[in-house]
Amino acid sequence: MTSQFEMHNIRKTFGKFLALSLDNLEFDQKTYAVILGPSGSGKTTLLRIAAGLESPDTGSVVIGGKDVTALPSWKRSVGLVFQNYALYPHLTVYENIAMPMTVARYTNDYIKTHVHELLDVMELEGQENKYPKQLSGGQQQRVALARALIKKPAILLMDEPLSNLDARVRIDLRDYLKETQRKLGITAIHVTHDQEEAMALGDQIVILNKALVIQSGTPAEIYSKPKTLFAASFLGGINLISSELLPDLGIRKDFDALGVRIQDISLSMEKTNTDMIGKVINIQYLGYQYIVTLEFAGTRLRVRTDNLNGINENSEVGIYIDMAKIMLFRDGNRIPIEEEGLESPA
Repeated sequence: MTSQFEMHNIRKTFGKFLALSLDNLEFDQKTYAVILGPSGSGKTTLLRIAAGLESPDTGSVVIGGKDVTALPSWKRSVGLVFQNYALYPHLTVYENIAMPMTVARYTNDYIKTHVHELLDVMELEGQENKYPKQLSGGQQQRVALARALIKKPAILLMDEPLSNLDARVRIDLRDYLKETQRKLGITAIHVTHDQEEAMALGDQIVILNKALVIQSGTPAEIYSKPKTLFAASFLGGINLISSELLPDLGIRKDFDALGVRIQDISLSMEKTNTDMIGKVINIQYLGYQYIVTLEFAGTRLRVRTDNLNGINENSEVGIYIDMAKIMLFRDGNRIPIEEEGLESPA
């Protein structure tokens, strides 16, 4: 597949602060890419450099095979969607969506045709004469999305587009974003700090931390085979058990920690066939499952389960780890068991 977006040897500083440093980053055509990281990791800086709102100290930005590093934002084929919608409050929905084409002086008939196409795609028919304050948050964000797409950009750039919405609307619009991206065949780059959002939307996820790319890959690749302890902890719930307890678990090498996902531990009131006994501290009921927090040898563990099977707070329970799914870490990096000449523990 042809690369639609590339960044090479990018470095950006603000004074003495390193905001972004990456060697190579590429996204294929029609890919929904998610840039994921904590606050201050460099993800918004990456997006602003892609958009032409910031200039890198070094490096190049390539869109559709063309080096656009020296071009201003308005000369790049990019659409922008911001966290706060950035709609014009004195303009109607129709006028907001049409604005990029109005400024570019397209004919009224041409603008009308394309605006109504997007009103249909965005399920906003009948809302075109309303003003932003008359719309829900989800509708306002769809208007912002339509405005970004009206000129059919090569790249759609979105900076935390769902963060101002309540949980239910956020999930609905999340589905809608992916469907729209697929329907229109566009390349999207979506910045977020929300791990669940990244997993749900991304064909490709790039994890940033402290201005560096920690790992890039599909959600399944990063979730099941994280390269570092940070990647494992940031994408999905994971428990860490210190190296002091590793001999008791049959691990024969000197690792710093063992990681196990919260769904790969089971609990039982029967405490046979295990030396791991924990005390339940808290139980959270989420409607479709439970999150059980327990203490084991001075370490807090979390377990996701569909059925408590008689377990209550303050219960002493047997802890059973699916040893085929453990992750071992040394110096912050995951060490594949097979590379160490170890067999996956039974």
